[in-house]
Amino acid sequence: MEPYVTTESLESKAREWLEGIRPFNQHEMRLNSERSALLVVDMQKFFLDEASPTFTCGGLAVLPNVKLLLKAFRRANRPVIFTRHVHHPDDLDSGIMGWWWEGKCIEGSPESEIHPELSPLPGEKVVLKHRYSAFYNTDLETVLRCLKVEDIVVCGIMTNICCESTARDAYYRDYRVFLPADGTGSINEEMHTASLLNLAFSCAYVTSSVSIEEQVSGEQ
Repeated sequence: MEPYVTTESLESKAREWLEGIRPFNQHEMRLNSERSALLVVDMQKFFLDEASPTFTCGGLAVLPNVKLLLKAFRRANRPVIFTRHVHHPDDLDSGIMGWWWEGKCIEGSPESEIHPELSPLPGEKVVLKHRYSAFYNTDLETVLRCLKVEDIVVCGIMTNICCESTARDAYYRDYRVFLPADGTGSINEEMHTASLLNLAFSCAYVTSSVSIEEQVSGEQ
């Protein structure tokens, strides 16, 4: 199956996506960079390997934009937080997810690691999660509160599952959520664009990676 987006087609595709959701993307916000954090969701080898049963083609396409955001937040000395979706090898924490999905990302395996182009720096928080949302039964909320974060940029994969679940949970906790249309990816365009529309309508400002990068860098 051909990927719905590639690194080469991403810019033009993103323009189409943003134009398509524009009537519902009404809560335009400017990032408060001094109170912002970047959340990089599940950019792991397990999901970015074409041989994996859970390969997410959109993740490879947006990899350069995730790197762009990562560099911008690090330059601005703002928090960068990664998530890794993992499960115990003996299924102690899988529950319904153990049979819902084909394949399982095992904690401690090479496949569970963050893509090498995005490797966390020493001191950067890595949240291990067992369900879609990065907030569910993790210490993410405590870390954000201690860092006095108010604005969260959610990027990574999958747009329609873990990114959307995390964005909604952030909104429920009164965080302002920013989601780059060209900084999240899924397995097909229908799922990706449906999620962008739902998030714009309900709980997030959907924008571009460059716009966020410029605001973090103080260029806007």
